[in-house]
Amino acid sequence: MAIPTVRNRLGYLLKHAQLRLYELTGKALEPYGIDGRQLAVLIAIDDQVPQSQQEIARRLDVDRTSMVALVDELERKGLAERQSATGDRRKNVVALTAAGKDTVRKATKASNAAERAFLAKLSEAEAATFRQLLQTVVS
Repeated sequence: MAIPTVRNRLGYLLKHAQLRLYELTGKALEPYGIDGRQLAVLIAIDDQVPQSQQEIARRLDVDRTSMVALVDELERKGLAERQSATGDRRKNVVALTAAGKDTVRKATKASNAAERAFLAKLSEAEAATFRQLLQTVVS
């Protein structure tokens, strides 16, 4: 029986796949001044009815302290803003600014292109299966 090399270990493969995707995505998002985590928050803000930081944190499975820092940074960049919730002035929701809407649209396209480059060695069917398998393992 052959002894597996470290390069065949699941942890090694997942780590290096993530590093490669992070590198490609980072380069793709650089012109927009955001990273992948910030894009995920922008997308979460954009695709739902107005939500609080806590609601966004739950959706993305990010701890509340990290979410505060992420939203603070997006506010500093002029991409998001905290607003009083309609009907409940005690609750704040997070909304995209006009610049945030433009950024999320363009950055999503760039990120999608980076993902396509990452999966380029796979057929469309293999890439879809790969995503489904990862979703199964992660959930």
